[in-house]
Amino acid sequence: MDSPVPETEFWTILLLPLAAFVVSGTVVVVRRLRIADGREPWPSEKIAPSVTIGALAVGLVLSIWTLLEAIGDDGHAFGFAPHELVDVGTLLIEVGVRVDGLTAVMLVVVTGVSLLVQVYSTGYMKGDAGYARYFAYMALFTTAMLGLVLADNLLMLFAFWELVGLTSYLLIGFWFHRPAAAAAAKKAFIVTRLGDLGLLAALILIWDRAGTLNIAEINSEVVEAVALGLFGQTTLTLFALGLIAGAIGKSAQFPLHVWLPDAMEGPTPVSALVHSATMVAAGVYLLARFFPVLEASATASDTIAWIGAVTAVGAALLAVVQVDIKRVLAYSTISQLAYMMFALGVGAYAAAVFHLMTHAFFKALLFLGSGSVHHSTNTFDMTKMGGLRRTMPLTYVTFVIGTLSLAGVIPLAGFWSKDEILIEAYHHNEAIFAFGMAAVALTAFYMLRTVYMTFHGDYKGGEQPAPGEHGADPSHPHESPINMVGVLGVLAVLAIVAGFVTFDGEFQTWVLGALPGGGEGHFEWETGIFIGSTVLAMAGMLLATLLYLRPRVNLDAVRGVWPLRELHHLAVRKYFADAIGETLLVRYLFYAGIARAASEFDRLVVDGFVNQTGRDVVQLGRRARLVQNGWVQSGTVLLALGSVVIWASVVIF
Repeated sequence: MDSPVPETEFWTILLLPLAAFVVSGTVVVVRRLRIADGREPWPSEKIAPSVTIGALAVGLVLSIWTLLEAIGDDGHAFGFAPHELVDVGTLLIEVGVRVDGLTAVMLVVVTGVSLLVQVYSTGYMKGDAGYARYFAYMALFTTAMLGLVLADNLLMLFAFWELVGLTSYLLIGFWFHRPAAAAAAKKAFIVTRLGDLGLLAALILIWDRAGTLNIAEINSEVVEAVALGLFGQTTLTLFALGLIAGAIGKSAQFPLHVWLPDAMEGPTPVSALVHSATMVAAGVYLLARFFPVLEASATASDTIAWIGAVTAVGAALLAVVQVDIKRVLAYSTISQLAYMMFALGVGAYAAAVFHLMTHAFFKALLFLGSGSVHHSTNTFDMTKMGGLRRTMPLTYVTFVIGTLSLAGVIPLAGFWSKDEILIEAYHHNEAIFAFGMAAVALTAFYMLRTVYMTFHGDYKGGEQPAPGEHGADPSHPHESPINMVGVLGVLAVLAIVAGFVTFDGEFQTWVLGALPGGGEGHFEWETGIFIGSTVLAMAGMLLATLLYLRPRVNLDAVRGVWPLRELHHLAVRKYFADAIGETLLVRYLFYAGIARAASEFDRLVVDGFVNQTGRDVVQLGRRARLVQNGWVQSGTVLLALGSVVIWASVVIF
C-alpha cells in the first residue's frame, strides 16, 4: 500500500545518529590533535552529548509519528520500492526500508530508550576521560540498531547486524585500559560471531535456493511455496535453524549465553541500552521478523521453544547466587529474553513483541538504577551496600517499581506481557509452561533479594574509587543528580503504564498486521493462570523476605542441605560453561589442537614450500655463475658455441 509517511522520514531517522557520530568523532580527533600540539582543547564535553541527544530527540518524534500512522493502517507494511546499490551482471544488491507495525514498535523503543540513556549518561559519565568518545560510540550503535530494524532485505539486515556487534565490542571495552574490560569485549565479539556464522549460512542458503533476500518475499512467497510442495521443507528448516543460531548468539541464549554477564564490564548506561533493551533484543526481533518461516517449520519452532524454556530457568538460577548487582540483572536479561524466545516457539508472536517492549522499559530502569547506586557507592558489590533507601529515596522507589514490574506484579507492565506468554505456552506445550512458571518464582526471589541487599539493612561502606579514576566519596552516599533520577522517573512511569496498551486489542491487531495477510487478535486473559503466577511470585518474594530482610533461617545452613548444596555449587560455577568453553574448547581443542595444527601446517607446508623455493633459486644462481661470470670473452665463446649447436641441429634434422 502507499505510505502515509514519506520514505525520506525513515532515512532521516537512520542518518541522524550517524551524523551525530561523525560530528562527535570529529570533535574527539580534533581535541586530541589540539592537545598534542599544546593548544586549548575544544569543549567536547558539551558538543558530543548535545548533538547525540538532539539527533535522537528528532528521531523519537519521527518514530512516534510512524507508530501513529502504523496504528492507523493496522500495522500493514508501507509501500517503498528498493534502491539499487550494485548491479553487475547477474548480481543485484538492493537497499530499502520496510516499515510496518513491528518496525514502528522497535523504532520507538530504540530511539526512546537511547534518548533517555544519553540524557542519563551526561550525569553518569561526567568527568570520564573518554566522555566525547563514549557519545560517539553510542550514536554509532544507535545507527546500527535502527538500520537493522528498518532493513527490507536480509543482506542489509546482516550488514547492520555486524555493525551492532562491532559497536558492542567498542562499548564493552570502552575502558580498554582495564584488562577485564578488554577480555570481556573480545569474549563477546568472538562468542556472538559463532551465532553469526549460522545467520550467514542461512543467508547464503536462501539466496542459493530461492534467489531472493527480500524479507517480504521470503515470508510470503517462499513459505507459500513450501506449503504447496514447490519448495523444499528441509531447506526452509535449515534456513530457520540458521536464523535461530544468529538469534541465540545475539540474545545470549544457551549455550552462547556466556558473553553477556562479562559484558557488564562496560559503562552501566551501555548495559541499560545495548545489553538489556536493544542489541540483545535483536535476536528476538530477527525471529519475529521471520515468524512465518519459524511457524512453517515444526523442528525450528520446537528447537527455539525448548532452548528458551531451559535458558529461562537456568539463567534465573544463576541470578540467585550473584552478589554483583549488574550480573544479577544480566542473568535476568538472559532469562527474560528466553521468555520471548519460547513465546515465538509456541506461536505467541504478539505476546513476544509485547514483552520485548515492556522489558526494554523496566530492565533499562533497573540497570540505570544500579548505575545510580554505583554513582554514589563506587561499587556494584551488594555485600558492600545496604541501607541506601534512606540516602537515595528516589533511586530506591524507582528501582522497586522496576523490580515489581519484572517480577510480574499486577498491574505493572511486566505482569501483562509475562502472563500472556504463559497463557499461550499453556495452550501449546504444558512442559514449557511449567518452565515458565518456575522462572516466575525465581525471578521474584532474586529481585527482592537484590532490593534487600542493596537498599535495606545497614550501609556497608561502599568502595573507594580506583587510583586515577573519578568517583564520589562512598562514606557519604547521596542521591544522584536530576539528569539521572529524572530519567529513572520517566522509565518508572513507562514500567507502570506500558502494559495497558493491550486492553483495547489494537496492539495485537497492528502488530499482527506485519505478518502476511495481517490479522486481528485480542490477548486472552485467564484467571487461573493469573492467580497461579501471582501466587508463585508472592511465594518467591516471601522467601526472599524471610532470608534477607528479617532473617529467620541461617543461609549457610540452607546452602549446606543436599541437594541445595550441589545446586548452589553448580550455580556458583555457572554450570561450568566458562570452564568448558574457555578451557576445554579454546585452550585444548582450539589452541592445542586446531591452532597448533594450523601453525605446523603453516610452518612445514606453506613456509616450507616458500623457503625451499628460495633455496632452489639460490642454488640455481650459484650454478649459473659457472657460465655467467662477467667475462666478455667467456660470453663470446658461449655465444659462438651455441650458434654452432643450433646450426648443426638444423642441418642434421
